Amino acid sequence: MQFHHNGYVSGEPRVLPAAGTGIDRPADLPDEVDVLIVGSGPAGMLLAAQMSQFPTITTRMIERRDGRLALGQADGIQPRSVETFQAFGFAPHIISEAYNIGWMNYWTPDPRHPDNIIRTTRQADYANDIGEFPHLIVNQARVLDYFAEAALRGPARITPDYGIEFLDLTVHETGEYPVEVRVRYVAGPRAGEERTIRAKYVGGADGARSRVRESIGRKHIGNFSAHAWGVMDVTVETDFPDWRTKCAINSEAGNILHIPREGGYLCRVYVDLGEVPEGDHHKVRETPLEKTVEKANEILHPYTLKVKQAAWYSVYEVGHRVTDKFDDVDVDADHAPHVFLMGDACHTHSAKAGQGMNVSMQDGFNLGWKLGSVLTGRSPEALLSTYSAERQPVAQQLIDFDREWSSLMARKPEEISDPHELANFYMATSEFPSGFMTQYTPSMITGEATHQELATGYPIGKRFKSAEVVRVCDGNVEHLGHHHLADGRWRIYAFADAAGQNEASALADWAQWVQSSPESPVVRYTPAGADEDAVFDVKVVYQQDFADIDVLAAPEVFRPRCGQLQLMNWEKVFAGGSGTDIFAERGLSRDGAVVVVRPDQYVAAVLPLEATGELSAFFAQNMVAAAR
Repeated sequence: MQFHHNGYVSGEPRVLPAAGTGIDRPADLPDEVDVLIVGSGPAGMLLAAQMSQFPTITTRMIERRDGRLALGQADGIQPRSVETFQAFGFAPHIISEAYNIGWMNYWTPDPRHPDNIIRTTRQADYANDIGEFPHLIVNQARVLDYFAEAALRGPARITPDYGIEFLDLTVHETGEYPVEVRVRYVAGPRAGEERTIRAKYVGGADGARSRVRESIGRKHIGNFSAHAWGVMDVTVETDFPDWRTKCAINSEAGNILHIPREGGYLCRVYVDLGEVPEGDHHKVRETPLEKTVEKANEILHPYTLKVKQAAWYSVYEVGHRVTDKFDDVDVDADHAPHVFLMGDACHTHSAKAGQGMNVSMQDGFNLGWKLGSVLTGRSPEALLSTYSAERQPVAQQLIDFDREWSSLMARKPEEISDPHELANFYMATSEFPSGFMTQYTPSMITGEATHQELATGYPIGKRFKSAEVVRVCDGNVEHLGHHHLADGRWRIYAFADAAGQNEASALADWAQWVQSSPESPVVRYTPAGADEDAVFDVKVVYQQDFADIDVLAAPEVFRPRCGQLQLMNWEKVFAGGSGTDIFAERGLSRDGAVVVVRPDQYVAAVLPLEATGELSAFFAQNMVAAAR
């Protein structure tokens, strides 16, 4: 990370200087806010952490609870989420305390003794092959803690307003703050008091029974299946040999999905409670813990478990529902939305695929930078219409995937013709649960694949897949994508042509245009007086060995002046030809290429170095010229 450019920092460098609304932040909820976040779950807390990077925007988050979540229900952290944690600055910290899923084992009935189970497959987890980030298990409460810390350390110093309940809202057609929100204090000395506040935008992250969703007339579409599962976080005494390995267990008595948890002792166990009889009216949800433990022992036979402590227990019926739209305007409306739904407020499903928290966080990541861009005047309000357009199809894909996975997990032994089928499905579909399959379609922020052949390893619309490069200034090997922080900036990666640092090169011409042309996005959209890289983080990767590259000979656009001291940034010049070769790994043309990446780490455009007009035209549709 970089610091000292605003003067010497002797304390924790991840705590950014307070600015704007973060200076003397009012303790009480203001009457008017720019962004009101309802709910402090994964989507809401990530959104708060992102908005904390925009201190000129007044953002507040209300939560009905009177304090932090002590024990969350979600726990699976997919590689894409860990990549997102990297962007917010806490991936190494959460990795160190989480359980790392290295393997998944599969158990089925013993053909010779069908009442017993035997291990039939031992399989390395997909995270080992799909990227550099692990597949983790850690309690949702700790994820929220890390995002809360990131929000508080950001310049806007955002922290939840606990003990405030959302009641309803009304969206008015006019006014600077068109969303009228009624809230009620439910804790503290003001408990029972109701008040009205006004907001420009509202983010509804208030769960499956979302009142925000009800207030804007959106509907959950879908049903519960006739199948129930008991789920428990437990410490046990057991002779089951794979207790510290993730397992899918199929037996004559039912099924278990077993997931070890952080800390070395706690485990989560999903226990198949079977088909729910018609007319049950959710009575299955009253199944006591003791009955679920008894069922687990039947499934695990000949092994046994004795529960020493249950940290959490619940029973749920598998449901698959997605909301008809994720904002408050109809598809054919001629105005931008003002209310947005995230997480369980707009998609619910089973917990066994480990997707709920992960997809919810990506909802918040997608929305956050767009709100920040619009409210700071960088982008037109039309940008906000892309939120529902992009995230609703992802939610539907999730529902479809989870429906198939849940059905496979609930099968009876006689319905299984191939004991390896579940393991094969788990690996064959790994790109989706890992979080890497999402691909946004062309829009004002995602270009066409006209020049995709120049960077085949960076499919347009998919997340930017990092690779190792060498930082020229110090010779250190770095992951290029790990410098992509959640700071609201666009990334423009210039992959140099083979001419390298010769004056007669396509890269030199491109860099000169970016630095000085009135049509350059850097020139056109960077506000007067701001750092040269305040809106666009422009980096170069040369094909040559790092020892053959001179930082001070790199074009000025790759050596911007930053901070109060206006110091030259030495860390934007890289080489891709030392040990590892990013050009070969990511299918980059030796003639060079420009890869544009959105603030949420998705590839927006791939262009030739010569296509400066196309680069200018791309940003003209999603940004507003800055005051000069």
